[in-house]
Amino acid sequence: MKAILSRLFHHEVLTHEESKELMINIIKGIYNSSQIAALLSVFQMRGIKVEELTGFREALLATRIPIDLSCYEPIDIVGTGGDGKNTFNISTCACFIVAGAGYHVAKHGNYGATSVSGASNVIEQHGIKFTSDPNKLTRSMEECGMVYMHAPLFNPAMKSVASVRKALQVRTIFNLLGPLVNPSLPAYQLLGVANLSQMRLYTNVFQRLGIGFAVVNNLDGYDEISLTDEFKVMTNHYETIYKPSEMGFTLVKQEELYGGSTLEEASKIFDNILENKATKAQTDCVLINASFAIQAIETTKPIEECVAIARESLESGKALSTLKKFIRLNS
Repeated sequence: MKAILSRLFHHEVLTHEESKELMINIIKGIYNSSQIAALLSVFQMRGIKVEELTGFREALLATRIPIDLSCYEPIDIVGTGGDGKNTFNISTCACFIVAGAGYHVAKHGNYGATSVSGASNVIEQHGIKFTSDPNKLTRSMEECGMVYMHAPLFNPAMKSVASVRKALQVRTIFNLLGPLVNPSLPAYQLLGVANLSQMRLYTNVFQRLGIGFAVVNNLDGYDEISLTDEFKVMTNHYETIYKPSEMGFTLVKQEELYGGSTLEEASKIFDNILENKATKAQTDCVLINASFAIQAIETTKPIEECVAIARESLESGKALSTLKKFIRLNS
């Protein structure tokens, strides 16, 4: 570790294999907490490179509890978190709209760190019991097109750094790794990021992994398309900045996306959207994110057609029906 820290202090970049070995040693408990804290701090100050992130990812996935859903070619819809906006559960809502439209969704998530309600919070509020049982997960995918994987059940290696992360109380490389270690290795991913440097980093990672993807960022700092300003989208096929008005959406005020101050409030907003009773701002925000998720799968469809597919899923009640089936199968 001394040699590695010395290299990092001199702005050297670790190779993919060196990064993988380093993470494996962390998981094995070879380093003490002070050494790990120093390592995490270096990466926060210097930034992480593609080969380092993919090496760390490979090590974490090697120790995961695997779940094979490859025959469904699912998509994961997730944000990096940490934008400090305390929005409602936009990505998780979008999952049910996409599943309601007939696509397969393998959502990987955790409890909220910087917001009142993370994905696991709102899922749990609906009486869902988290599981890593492949038979239960496969049945859920078969019958409603949606599975939810609570990250701690599938990534036991994360426990090896939990105390250090808690003590540091700042975001680290493990926050960047979260969206990359879905145990089902989805074929597609819609990822929301909070800034443009993260957008470039993840785009390069996804291109190296060879999956279908869309990375999105609202230019005013949201880690999803919030419609509060212009937003940028990067995929396997294009890179574009959009204005909400160009797509038939009106600008949204930040306060209209407030996620509530309690889990109950957050859960109510979630239900209102899928019951098609939410405000226009809340509904539009979820629809636009679901639309780009659909386009990540249906790459030849123009985004306007994907918006229509997402809207039909919501307004026809298919999204709500998917949620009800999901609750019934997983409670």
